[in-house]
Amino acid sequence: MKDVNNRPAVLLLHGLCANPLELAPVAKSLREVGYVVETPAMAGYGVSANTGEPLPVPPFEQWLAEVEVIYDRLAATHGRVAIGGLCMGAVLAMALAARRPAAALVLISTTLHFDGWNVSPWRRLLPLAYLPGLRRRMSFKETAPFGLKNERMRAWVEQAMASHHVSAVGAARLSAAALFEATRLIRHVRACLPRLSAPSIVLHATEDDVASPRTVHELQARLGAKPEVHWFHDSYHMLTLDNERAVVARTVRDFLLRQHPLAELTPTLSGALHEQHA
Repeated sequence: MKDVNNRPAVLLLHGLCANPLELAPVAKSLREVGYVVETPAMAGYGVSANTGEPLPVPPFEQWLAEVEVIYDRLAATHGRVAIGGLCMGAVLAMALAARRPAAALVLISTTLHFDGWNVSPWRRLLPLAYLPGLRRRMSFKETAPFGLKNERMRAWVEQAMASHHVSAVGAARLSAAALFEATRLIRHVRACLPRLSAPSIVLHATEDDVASPRTVHELQARLGAKPEVHWFHDSYHMLTLDNERAVVARTVRDFLLRQHPLAELTPTLSGALHEQHA
């Protein structure tokens, strides 16, 4: 295989108050065919994978500035960079794509509306928790099914959250401060959607418990270029870890091989990689 610097890069962003573990199956699939993949952990956006400890939440503009630095470093070395993410990571990826040229966009379980079937009716009162005096103190407990239809994975996550306050799907609690900044980020990205013209793929569960199909319909209607949409029928919100995780990883890989090709690889090696992972 040619030098790593000659290979295109993929920047994948995890969800809010989560960690890069949730992207591991997709990242592994992409690395296996030759992409350079980065899945950064960001202070104040995610949580520690070991302790689940939240950090002070900065304005979303700081999240965006941090991923801009990562993108610029990857672009300086690899030239072409595809951008993607899961849940709020997909929203942050779109915010980045509005400021930097994305070779392609990978949008998994994108959340422009917190309106899935497991979102509490109390969600409509959340703006009250955004008051400056409250949002620094309030948090909301994550509840089953934790975005997972797979019962074995769900039980493992529940045990991890009980003992370590964090799991592969994120922290046991979401702070009001983090949700407030996520809401601001969503509002910012909505205004950017028509300017996003990179080739994009949208992967979403029909039974997503966090974000209903309404988000996908908005992306189809308002993105600057028509996205390629894939629906999944045996998973919930955490598509990258749930029952269809292998299909999700393969779908992302195949899309990027078409839209963000490994042109730097020799034809013989590129063909061998395609055969190996077909």
